[in-house]
Amino acid sequence: MQSSDLKNLKIAIVGAGYGGAAAAKALSLLGAQVDVYEQANQIREVGAGIGLRPVTMNRFRQWGIFDAIAKVTSPSEYFEILTATGDPIMKETWPVDGEQTHTHLIHRGDFIDALLGVLPEGMVHLGHKLESIEDKGDSSVLTFAGGKTVEADLVVGADGIKSVVRKQLFSEKGPVFSGEHAYRAVIPADAAHGMVVDDNLRMYIGKGTKIYLLPLRHRGQVSFDITALCPDGTWNPQVTKDDMLKTVEGFDERLVSITRDLDMDTVNVRAVYDIDPVDTWHSDSVVLVGDAAHSMLHHQGQGANSAIEDAGALADALREAATPREGLALYQATRKPVTDELQRISRQGWSEDEINDVFPGQKPAAAGQE
Repeated sequence: MQSSDLKNLKIAIVGAGYGGAAAAKALSLLGAQVDVYEQANQIREVGAGIGLRPVTMNRFRQWGIFDAIAKVTSPSEYFEILTATGDPIMKETWPVDGEQTHTHLIHRGDFIDALLGVLPEGMVHLGHKLESIEDKGDSSVLTFAGGKTVEADLVVGADGIKSVVRKQLFSEKGPVFSGEHAYRAVIPADAAHGMVVDDNLRMYIGKGTKIYLLPLRHRGQVSFDITALCPDGTWNPQVTKDDMLKTVEGFDERLVSITRDLDMDTVNVRAVYDIDPVDTWHSDSVVLVGDAAHSMLHHQGQGANSAIEDAGALADALREAATPREGLALYQATRKPVTDELQRISRQGWSEDEINDVFPGQKPAAAGQE
């Protein structure tokens, strides 16, 4: 699109999470008028640590915000998969993207704070819960709780796994339960019983359970995550310390001790959900990004990274195409095949066959421990 056309484009983004904040930054750099509408009255990201891949960090460099993100991260060289008792299965360096070789480990709260911190003051509007969206073809109208309406040339649905935009316009299918729970906590580094000695991610796998140790050494902390099989699909299940300890039976005693020492008031407990692939992500004036388009399980650590890349690809497509409609079609054609495959792979566990599917040629050294 011509620069003058982009500057006349009025864009409303629904949701101020990773995808929404990243889209706001990328699209505002095009010169468009961008406003973000977030249902919460206060931004508070719960959870623990994530890894920002080299391709993601390069997007931040492109947008001029690399330093703002990098200063609240720890650069990591590789990740490692081990058996429950610590025997090595495989070690893989993070995929390189140009000169960018490190994945950067970051706390979710620090990440969203950093993203929102690089947006112009007044761009994000809190306390706007979307109730309905009317697609009028060349524009769309958003109606929020309380009756406020906003009309925009382009609406970006970045409203997460329970997306109102997706449900009303593109797919009525709801979230899909994975049969797993995730238990996440951030603990002091000195409470990790000597298991964190560098800035590299390690995952321990046992029968039906995966434990992730993700160092946040810039904070003097460790993200400790347990993913375990459980038939209870309650969105926010009630779980006891004894329940958690049962999931780590047979693991390295230090991992058991970390679990035993957890303060349950600080543990984020949730059932794990994703969505089935959505056939269509856009109309002429509405488009989905991030979890609203392709929520995926966390086993490949690609949810946040995919949302950032969506934002960059959307901005690229609008810049390259002659019209918004053509830009949205190009965006979907670019991103959907990638995220369809990531959704598929992320639904897998980490048995011998599945490790070989994700990392061809990597033969686990002790897959019998799975």
